[in-house]
Amino acid sequence: MELAGDDAAFAEEAAAAAGELAALLDQLEIESWFSGEFDAGDAILTVNPGQGGLEAQDWTEMLYQMYVHYAEDKGWKVTVLDLVPGEGIGLDRATIQIEGRYAYGMLRSEIGIHRLVRISPTDAKKRRQTTFASVEVLPVLTDDIEVDLNPADVRVDVYRSSGPGGQCVNTTDSAVRLTHEPTGIVVTCQNEKSQLQNKEAAFRVLRAKLYELEERKRQEELDELRGVRMDNSFGSQIRNYVLFPYQLVKDLRSGVETGNVDAVLGGALEPFIIGYHTWRVSSQ
Repeated sequence: MELAGDDAAFAEEAAAAAGELAALLDQLEIESWFSGEFDAGDAILTVNPGQGGLEAQDWTEMLYQMYVHYAEDKGWKVTVLDLVPGEGIGLDRATIQIEGRYAYGMLRSEIGIHRLVRISPTDAKKRRQTTFASVEVLPVLTDDIEVDLNPADVRVDVYRSSGPGGQCVNTTDSAVRLTHEPTGIVVTCQNEKSQLQNKEAAFRVLRAKLYELEERKRQEELDELRGVRMDNSFGSQIRNYVLFPYQLVKDLRSGVETGNVDAVLGGALEPFIIGYHTWRVSSQ
């Protein structure tokens, strides 16, 4: 009887070890997908409303909260850089910095247009509405990365913050707006306590945007030389979130879907993110 008990205990330990090994191999496979220069580093994620007024602002806030929950569930650090309240409801813009291993590599899956279908809470007639918001994800650049940024090309404006924050917010001109005049890129930051902190954060975002712009131009030139034709079958829309007349979240690239919309909006994004990268790697 004791031998049988030992066998059962050994079998249980072996099963646990096999499970741990499988999880480790899965993790190693996932990490092998992220070979880009910045994939292992931190990310700057921005959500902007599409057309649609109040409804689009509400959808922007829902997506912002979804990404905050996802990052926090993974143990990543979230810093709010810019949170602009909408007029009456939701957010007019949200920018957060997410610090964690492979944060940028993982979250590249979220770049694009996110589409929401539901009964509008802002419509007295309770009609079904389709709303859009865009998500941008940029890497946090280290200081040794060269970016063509001449401070003389940047106009710096300061103003009073309109968002939540520390004691100084709303009482001093601590918010900062940067305008890069050669490209027209505008970056704002208002959620740090001091003007200096907001300025540093805004320049961090501006550097990332300019780097991304140069990389995009370089890639387009290479594609043109190689005769590469881009697949635009998905357009820039990447994922549908349907709350009515049925419940479904579906990624238009990988085909991953679930009827548990509440869980996804609560931050359960891992199946979609892993599904996207599985599709991306298999499509290369």
